[in-house]
Amino acid sequence: MTELNRKLYDEWSATYDEIENPTRDLEAKACRELLGAIGLGRVLELGCGTGKNTAWLAENADRVTAVDLSPEMQAAARSRVTAGNVDFKIADLAGDWGLGEERFETVTASLVLEHIEDLNKIFENAAASLTAGGRFYICELHPFKQYAGSKARFETESGTKVLDCFVHNVSDYLDAARNNGFELERLDEWFDGGDRNSVPRLISFLFRLQ
Repeated sequence: MTELNRKLYDEWSATYDEIENPTRDLEAKACRELLGAIGLGRVLELGCGTGKNTAWLAENADRVTAVDLSPEMQAAARSRVTAGNVDFKIADLAGDWGLGEERFETVTASLVLEHIEDLNKIFENAAASLTAGGRFYICELHPFKQYAGSKARFETESGTKVLDCFVHNVSDYLDAARNNGFELERLDEWFDGGDRNSVPRLISFLFRLQ
């Protein structure tokens, strides 16, 4: 993730949980619906942000390691999530995650991979972090939305702030998964108000490490 994005997320942290954000809220629904049906074990949460999913993961997992690049976003998460089975770490997901030999049964990535140019490196690191048979959950802005110009953005008194984003096609996710030993368990699209005649807002994947 770029240094610009780190600074912008630091700034966004002050209002992230307060302003209306249908993308954020729909992803929270997807996370709970998909991951609530499986045993999570130890979880590595990539891009924990202000902790919108962290508290729920902590209630349903043995342990959660919550990683984010933005100190201010993570500070909000630390205030929000006081569960004793959560560890917070600052790391740039585009580089070394700094996890050493620690292994997890589940890795999650929610609304963060649009900021990462090299998907293959993400899947490579995820595979190295998972136990055999572990799952990798991803939920991101749908490529259809990206093609139309949608990006992560927020309003400030000085105007709209737009984050650096990269377009990832569905085949990009599937190719990176296959190249790193993952098989696809399910793929879902998420629509505003459940209206499947509209352009989907989000796409989610659940991969298993072979």
